[in-house]
Amino acid sequence: MITIKKFLTVTVSILLILAIITAVAFIRLSFKTKAIDDDYSSVYDDPRYAEALYIDGVDVFTQDVSCGYAVIQMFSSWEGSDVTEQSLYEEYGKVVTSTGDSFCDEMNKRFPSYETTIHKYCTNTEMIDLIYDSLSEGVPVPFEWAALYGDDWTLHYSLIIGLDIPSDKITIANPYGYIEELTLDEFLSRTSYEAYDGMPFFLKAGFAFGIFEKNTVFSVTLR
Repeated sequence: MITIKKFLTVTVSILLILAIITAVAFIRLSFKTKAIDDDYSSVYDDPRYAEALYIDGVDVFTQDVSCGYAVIQMFSSWEGSDVTEQSLYEEYGKVVTSTGDSFCDEMNKRFPSYETTIHKYCTNTEMIDLIYDSLSEGVPVPFEWAALYGDDWTLHYSLIIGLDIPSDKITIANPYGYIEELTLDEFLSRTSYEAYDGMPFFLKAGFAFGIFEKNTVFSVTLR
């Protein structure tokens, strides 16, 4: 028979172990977050980025089911196929793009002529490079970031459709229903989630335990 003393001892031990695991996860996240925040100021004077890039033909849809499904619908409309939020939801009966890996899998499933690759915890310069390379190939770039829905911050998918580094402007098709333009500094504060004021602990824990990622983009290339 387990005594109350033994029960309390085991409970305290379990809680202590969980606390240590959580602390280690947050410490690791702190190091990973610091590593991505490199100095990207050199891109403004780099002749490689002199050309402003913009993808035509991307229709903005206001999400009804989920931002992940809406981004897939926007990409599908641009690519010339007929995948919609509703068709995805009717097929699955739920949302299956809540993590970056699952979104990447769905992109590969829906667009077999393209190969979608997820890039997690890129440095600022690496991410700018990936975005510019994809746009220069004429392909819009899905990505993850913190976005405002009214006055509330959310974890969100959107589609990058333009980048003009000399003018310090990045253009985004946001499935909240509009096109928005940000400076690189504003953009990177969102992709690193530093802009997300008052993030709930359960979301912070999601980053700490690898459910969500920072500075994450998806390169989409023809196979």
